Amino acid sequence: MSDSFAARALDRGAPFYVAGHRGLVGSSVWRHLESEGFTNLLGKSSAELDLRDRDAVFDFFAREKPTNVILAAAKVGGIAANSAFLVDFLSENLRIQVNVLDAALAHGVERLLFLGSSCIYPKLAPQPIKEEYLLTGHLEPTNDAYAIAKIAGILRVQAARR
Repeated sequence: MSDSFAARALDRGAPFYVAGHRGLVGSSVWRHLESEGFTNLLGKSSAELDLRDRDAVFDFFAREKPTNVILAAAKVGGIAANSAFLVDFLSENLRIQVNVLDAALAHGVERLLFLGSSCIYPKLAPQPIKEEYLLTGHLEPTNDAYAIAKIAGILRVQAARR
């Protein structure tokens, strides 16, 4: 990211929200942004801001006015959790994504990065995985609910861009 045009073009003092900043990926993104000199990072734990609560998310965006957003927040788990709680993984991830993406659009966020997962690709996708393999085969059944939620988020971002 540090050598990319996008990183060079961003105002390092503008409000930058990292949703999921305490998770595995989000915390790494946060540390990277700090190391690149970003000084106005916004992060809220799930106890401070429940991203499943639409009104709370919209209130947060209205109050903090982030100009940049990285959406790394998600309900995640291992194979057992994904298999046992299909409804939760699908429903909660859809709500998180829709709330953050809708709030970002409504509040004029300039740049948004939505993070996906390799599980969105077919179980038997050729390696190395290429973007064009998306939606070309069956997903891994042990995490298909999570994958479908992530695919829906990708389509939501694409729809907003169009």
